[in-house]
Amino acid sequence: MLKSAKSILSSHPFILLFISILSVSISSILIKFSDTPTSVAGMYRLFISVVILLPFVPWRLLRSIEMNKKDWSIVMLAGIFLGLHFLFWMESLVYTSVASSMVILALQPLFVVIGSYFLFKERVHLLTISCLIAALLGSILIASGDISISKEALFGDFLSLIGTIFVSIYLLAGQKVSGKMDANVYSIIVFFIAGIVLLVYSLINNYSLTEYGSSDWTYFLMLAIIPTIFGQFLFNLLLKSIGATTVSVGIIGEPVLAIILAYLLLGETISLFQLLGGMVTLFGMGMYFWTKSLQRIRIIDNHL
Repeated sequence: MLKSAKSILSSHPFILLFISILSVSISSILIKFSDTPTSVAGMYRLFISVVILLPFVPWRLLRSIEMNKKDWSIVMLAGIFLGLHFLFWMESLVYTSVASSMVILALQPLFVVIGSYFLFKERVHLLTISCLIAALLGSILIASGDISISKEALFGDFLSLIGTIFVSIYLLAGQKVSGKMDANVYSIIVFFIAGIVLLVYSLINNYSLTEYGSSDWTYFLMLAIIPTIFGQFLFNLLLKSIGATTVSVGIIGEPVLAIILAYLLLGETISLFQLLGGMVTLFGMGMYFWTKSLQRIRIIDNHL
């Protein structure tokens, strides 16, 4: 799987991006089927992913990794921020609606664009900004019918905002070291560190780590394979070729796909606001990726 992913990556990275977004979207459906503590599910999701990825690590290349202490610190922080993202964002769903939380999560590209400008000097074109705004407006439309205003909801929104900032930093950190470390090695390290963060949280809250049935362990395995291996891992793989900004824009499509999957698999209805918002979001994303594809073609033509 990993070798074929890299071959597709070199020629059609946006195909992998779509697969990763679809895979991450399925996580919300899987979570609906289990009532296990989210921190425990997230911990096993990450640890099982590490075990699955271990056989694919190019151990011979580890000696040739040119990483200084600063680079390793960035990797360590990326893992911590990924774990904190899972904690804060999942906890936000206890206090606020999924729709409200998803709107705040949709702000992620704005944080990444700002960070990319200061860290990597990436220039943002007016057309790109317009496409990004269209996608964000679509996300707001999706949630407009379900946003509640209360002290509890505001606290949940605050938790979601902190989680969004953390995952933005995680993506930027990954782009910073993507050229120096193999994606397999990077993913294993950050997934393991993030899992430790969730383990510590679970122990503090006295959650059971072992008393779960076979259906729960199947659930943990599915979370590891689908949204983590085919989702988060592919995001890490794509950071080097298309950058954190493009990956984060693609993630805006997660609520749209989640709504469609919930309609098909769970029988949930689609409201008019969700339909209109989804169309606007997909239009904005489509325009963004179309401009990026044209830029990529020009770069390839210039090298020929």
